Amino acid sequence: MSAMVMGPAMPNLVPARANARVAGTRRTDARAAQQPAPSAAHLRLTARGRAVLWVLAAAVAAVVTLIGSQASADGPVGAQEVERHVVQSGETLWQIAESVATPSQDVRDVVLDLVRLNELPDAGLMAGQVIVVPVD
Repeated sequence: MSAMVMGPAMPNLVPARANARVAGTRRTDARAAQQPAPSAAHLRLTARGRAVLWVLAAAVAAVVTLIGSQASADGPVGAQEVERHVVQSGETLWQIAESVATPSQDVRDVVLDLVRLNELPDAGLMAGQVIVVPVD
């Protein structure tokens, strides 16, 4: 049995000029220096290419304009007029909301608005507690 030792892959140690001679093309260093390095050909835009670029530019401008028009700030909002209300014994937030709500408003929404307006932890009230209710 024979054993073969495998080592790491060795890079090609033959110089580039030697490879060129082997391939049959002989270039001297002077000729190689005179020829420009291979580069991309000059980019020429056709009429169709220009039209596509104009359409893309117009589309980008339209999108930017559309997004910019929606990003406008709202004007100043007037302060909500409120009055203080002292909670009576047995009075609920639902009853207060019913007295404040307009016919087109849902009483549940008014209860939530009162909870947010007064920064209440829940809809429970205590007798003697002072809350603010909107004046409509």
